[in-house]
Amino acid sequence: MLTFFSENQSVHAPLRELNNGEWMDFAESPARVESILATLPKTSTPRDHGMGPVLAVHDADYLAFLQSAHDEWLAQGREGDAIGYAFPVRGRRPLRHDRIDAQLGQYGFDAASPIAVGTWKAAYWGAQAALGALDAVIAQGTRAAFALCRPPGHHSGRDYFGGYCYLNNAAIAARAAEAAGLGPVAILDVDYHHGNGTQDIFYEDGRVFFASIHADPKSDYPYFWGHADETGAREGAGATFNQPLPRGTTWDVYRPALHKALERIAAFGAKILIVSYGADTFENDPISEFKLTTKDMHRIGAAIAGLGLPTLTVMEGGYRIEALGRNVEAYLTGLDAG
Repeated sequence: MLTFFSENQSVHAPLRELNNGEWMDFAESPARVESILATLPKTSTPRDHGMGPVLAVHDADYLAFLQSAHDEWLAQGREGDAIGYAFPVRGRRPLRHDRIDAQLGQYGFDAASPIAVGTWKAAYWGAQAALGALDAVIAQGTRAAFALCRPPGHHSGRDYFGGYCYLNNAAIAARAAEAAGLGPVAILDVDYHHGNGTQDIFYEDGRVFFASIHADPKSDYPYFWGHADETGAREGAGATFNQPLPRGTTWDVYRPALHKALERIAAFGAKILIVSYGADTFENDPISEFKLTTKDMHRIGAAIAGLGLPTLTVMEGGYRIEALGRNVEAYLTGLDAG
């Protein structure tokens, strides 16, 4: 399977995050990439598609903020990574803020997603990896391609970051696929955490179907999105399909949910599938509570392949470093063999 990755994606290396009331080492570390690369036979460096496909998804002011945030943080006499501490409870008025602290709160929604010196470069090239994999599907006729995106993207919305995510790689690929005439497009999110940013971007858009299988937001991050009654609005009514599952979910519970999602994607008439794949559904993941095994990762890939659609997979979460590469390999092997 063709895999796309840029070494620039490893320059994003925040030192710590605020989680569960205390400082901890940043979980979404460059070591994740090293674990995955060790299991892949070959990767290709994506070409630079420029800002056009990114601007098709994200707000221009937000992108300007991401590019300048760390420099502005340092200019305020700070050290280390930029982390917000003040967030609006509801409704963000369209105000212009000069102070970086206000900007971090305006565009971010948690304190677990620092902006470090290499964050913009890594996020930008993560998006380029997704576009490179899409190129392989479009131009080379590849049935399946893998974008080793890092940082992940599915928590990032049109004009906000959070959950370790800064640019929404799946959404950028989806819009680019539409622009290439490959629609209708479906996105299947199988990360442990709900892809709130992806849902938000397409919630009123009936051209892109979004299905997600994830931990119940009543108990798990991101809490405020991903409930079963969120099904889309306006032109997107019915084009969002959430299946929240309880902590402790095993393959016996996960499998029927996966098949329901695949049935809905097929009924939508999708011509191309983008998978937000997270290996944090693994039984020993340090920040997640599902009980899927490495064998189950293979089963997920094989089930998705059964749709027979051109499939682009973008990497999302997965934080058990020593097992991450094996789990990604199992998923990709299943996708290839299905």
